Amino acid sequence: MGPLGPPADTGRREPAPPRNASCTPASEPGNRPSNPLGWRFTAPLLLGSTLNPINSSMIATALVGIGADFRSSPGATAGLISVLYLCSAVAQPTMGKLAVLFGPRRIFLSGVSILLLAGVVGVLAPNLGVLLVSRALIGVGTSACYPTAMALVRRRADESGIGVPGRVLGNFSIAAQVTAVVGLPLGGVLAGSFGWRALFAVNIPLALLAFAFTLLGVAKDAPVQKRGRGSLLTMLDLPGIALFAGAIISLLVFLSALATPAWWLAALAVVLAGALLLRERHARSPLIDVRMLGRNGALQRTYLRSILAALATYASMYGASQWMEQSMGLNAATVGLILIPLSLLSIVVARVVSGRAWVRWPLILAGIALTLSAGVMLLVNHNSGVALLVGMTLLLGLTNGFSSFANQAALYLQTTAAEIAVASGLLRTSMYLGAIGSSSLIGIAFGASASDVGLHALAWMLVAIGAAMVVLTAFDRNVPAVAAQH
Repeated sequence: MGPLGPPADTGRREPAPPRNASCTPASEPGNRPSNPLGWRFTAPLLLGSTLNPINSSMIATALVGIGADFRSSPGATAGLISVLYLCSAVAQPTMGKLAVLFGPRRIFLSGVSILLLAGVVGVLAPNLGVLLVSRALIGVGTSACYPTAMALVRRRADESGIGVPGRVLGNFSIAAQVTAVVGLPLGGVLAGSFGWRALFAVNIPLALLAFAFTLLGVAKDAPVQKRGRGSLLTMLDLPGIALFAGAIISLLVFLSALATPAWWLAALAVVLAGALLLRERHARSPLIDVRMLGRNGALQRTYLRSILAALATYASMYGASQWMEQSMGLNAATVGLILIPLSLLSIVVARVVSGRAWVRWPLILAGIALTLSAGVMLLVNHNSGVALLVGMTLLLGLTNGFSSFANQAALYLQTTAAEIAVASGLLRTSMYLGAIGSSSLIGIAFGASASDVGLHALAWMLVAIGAAMVVLTAFDRNVPAVAAQH
């Protein structure tokens, strides 16, 4: 592999000067901190970016209690999970767009403020409807944090003459994995000790901490350019946001029930996506720069790899969990213990990969590890030993660890500073597509019960996904061996 250079056919441009350069003395030459990406700067951004995954996972332990208190059915309380996913999938790139217009620090703080409000609303919620509003606000508020954090890191790195900050990007990947893992037990402890309202109340101190440390450690944005109301509405691209929201929500709802597909939703998603494409091609300030995305084939493939990785990871993890409980008769605690090595190995691998800034080979190895994990899945049955199950999940841990940092680093290389906020939001949206689609994959494979036959059917699907991940990277010359660092 030759030296890293701009991909020849992706439309990638050299990074533009930051649009919202810091206006504090700390960013001026000669006054820069010795470590511009130190913990004072990155800690609040890491905390903010973990608030979405931790809220996504810890609510699962409270659904029964919420249903009992409000006399709601399991289907109604499950809406507390789906509403956050739907709002997050739409809000992530939208918040990235707002960051371009108003400055990433301002939008980060605004998102944290919305989370604070959501926590208060959840604590005081008198019924399930208000609780759904709280979860929607949590989805919107936490969605502001990751794309703006990526924009702030890119701005600081460019100002300081740093290349790709591999270790920092790795920390974001690891933090998301850790919080997704600890969210479930944390939710259980909080709900068991203080009741389900504690899961909403915990957002209040977390939001206050993120807000305070951001004020202390992250330099201010430049003054917002003054615009008239008409110009501001044009820059916001409200029609584009509405079309994007309609297309994504239709697609997500369709993907969530592929076993009994509502084809009209698929048709609606296609129509809205087509209208979005036409709108964004001619918009003065599009939410999604479809011309850039159309030219940037490497970025398209990064999104596709992200969808496949999330689809495979969630389908494997939740599918295997259901099978172990229903077919093997293991209790939830035992299943959790079997999955712990998966999480630990993912974290270790992500740290090693990010420390060396590897990109190409981790993406290839992620697909190979998934294929091997699926191969082991084809061999197991309800009489298999725990050691074989642990081996299967460890291979899945390699898939997760290899792909998480590498896809994030690839996106960092394939976008400019002005594009990274929206592009990072779309990366998270692609992960939601995979995560929600995984439930349908499991439903198609298992049908009425999680049997050995269903598990093996799921394994063949994962073999195909793993092979696709390998091919997508192995024949993509625009994926660098390493992310250049200074």
